[in-house]
Amino acid sequence: QVQLVESGGGLVQAGGSLRLSCTASGRTSAMGWFRQAPGKERDFVAARTWTGGSTYYADNVKGRFTISRDNSKNTVDLQMNNLKPEDTALYYCAAGNVVGNLRAPIAYGYWGQGTKVTVSS
Repeated sequence: QVQLVESGGGLVQAGGSLRLSCTASGRTSAMGWFRQAPGKERDFVAARTWTGGSTYYADNVKGRFTISRDNSKNTVDLQMNNLKPEDTALYYCAAGNVVGNLRAPIAYGYWGQGTKVTVSS
């Protein structure tokens, strides 16, 4: 069982930046970030594999968000720049020994509780 703890959400004006952090209690093959706005499905944001460090991004965050890891702390961070009101959502950290599509929520076996990001216009 892997436990995930997120931090770093908050309120920011459009154009601003936030950094989310996720600390895992164990190692899995990949970790990612998803987000869910009220009344909408949980959407893929970014993911990173531990071996090789390959990164994947949703098209609507590419160039603005960066996923990184700190091996010594077993954390994965999401740096979010140039935030837009449509980025407002509950952001979830996910981890799993992923086989297949890293962009699919079902591929991940472990989830954090979520951290809220609100971007005002």
